[in-house]
Amino acid sequence: MKKIDAFILYSQPEQAATTVAELKQSKSIRNIFLLTPPDVKETLKGCKNIEIDSLYSCETVRKIARKCTSDFALLYQKSTVLRPGYFAMERMVQIAEDTKAGMVYSDYYATTDGEKKNHPVIDYQEGSLRDDFDFGSLILYRTKALKDAARKMRAEKYLFAGLYSLRLKISQQHLPVHINEYLYTEAEEDTRLSGQKIFDYVDPKNRQLQIEMEAACTQHLKEIGAYLKPKFEKIEFDKGTFEYEASVIIPVRNRVKTIKDAIASVLAQQTDFKFNLIVIDNHSTDGTTQAIDEFSADERLIHLIPDRDDLGIGGCWNFGIHHPKCGKFAVQLDSDDVYSGNDTLQKIVNAFYEQNCAMVVGTYQMTNFDMQMIPPGIIDHREWTPENGRNNALRINGLGAPRAFYTPVLREMKLPNTSYGEDYALGLNISRRFQIGRIYDVLYLCRRWEGNSDAALSIEKTNAYNFYKDRIRTWELQARKNL
Repeated sequence: MKKIDAFILYSQPEQAATTVAELKQSKSIRNIFLLTPPDVKETLKGCKNIEIDSLYSCETVRKIARKCTSDFALLYQKSTVLRPGYFAMERMVQIAEDTKAGMVYSDYYATTDGEKKNHPVIDYQEGSLRDDFDFGSLILYRTKALKDAARKMRAEKYLFAGLYSLRLKISQQHLPVHINEYLYTEAEEDTRLSGQKIFDYVDPKNRQLQIEMEAACTQHLKEIGAYLKPKFEKIEFDKGTFEYEASVIIPVRNRVKTIKDAIASVLAQQTDFKFNLIVIDNHSTDGTTQAIDEFSADERLIHLIPDRDDLGIGGCWNFGIHHPKCGKFAVQLDSDDVYSGNDTLQKIVNAFYEQNCAMVVGTYQMTNFDMQMIPPGIIDHREWTPENGRNNALRINGLGAPRAFYTPVLREMKLPNTSYGEDYALGLNISRRFQIGRIYDVLYLCRRWEGNSDAALSIEKTNAYNFYKDRIRTWELQARKNL
């Protein structure tokens, strides 16, 4: 029988004792190590302590690699009790052996307030570069793959990006394998709704973590031949003839509570150039259409209702940018949100010329429905740098807002006809050839309320969205390798 060395994150004696007892029911478990903070002196019978600085550091990875003498290393990353399923360890080993995987992970059950629910995870792809990819908390590593990757990490000194770098290096030889079976049960500690979680990665308090993750991802891209040097095609802003210098584009469907605020914030813009507003009303049924028509006296407003019913947000954008009245620059505004001041449009257009870019991304502030600031506050994506932004873009889950585009480039590339990830796919595509400009002034108020389309997604919908974005990254990686 193939044997496993188990490594458990230690938090409390009772938690550790219960988890150890659960693991010892499997005859596959050979050794159990407790990953402890420096001040823990007690140990459990039959276990050995490993003092660590952080679960996620490179030094912890190296310690685990040195201590592991069995065929496989099992890492449990949560500080709550683990309850493996019947013959779960044996099943993980079997799949690892059959597929020759460097690491395997599985679906699991999550308990909240005594209620057990399914928590499926998604298949890993080459483009699954997000540092917050959900593997669950239980991962089985092939010891040889673990040790090989740890040797490649010998010069790395990350405090936060060690486990991230480990799985990137393992994935270079064999992609992690997802077992579509519920093999263990754990307590769910983060019970926030999806709309409250999606901005964790841009929380300013996580900046040092983001810097390390970027470094690890960039090194990975270099090692697999997908890294792009900071060399960009120059933009000549004289393609085509445009009646308007800029067009703000708002796709909307059933946003009667917010659309008038969005439109008013656009029409209040003060610029030294001619602009208009193109609203693509995607067959609203809640009074949104009538709310838009309240502004019909302003000739700058172009109210479009597509003659087809198969358009997502990306399709609505394509509909708008190919309209003959679309300006030289197409500027985004979501129907839930507003510009923060009457100079936003001017700042965005100026940035195109000043930074010679095909796309501009601004800074936004999180607010409640009444436009009062809420945590995490200002989202500026300062991890973006002109030299490495387009490489780091493959790791993060979004590029920021508001977004604006040089229309000839946009018309050439077009957006995917989806309602999630369409702007991210476009940004990656643009960054492959052109510089993306940044503005670090707050230009945009991003309103969070129960009506947001991502406010309370099911785990199945969240997984579908994440899988699609990973697919977008996979395609982009392949394109960059082909360069």
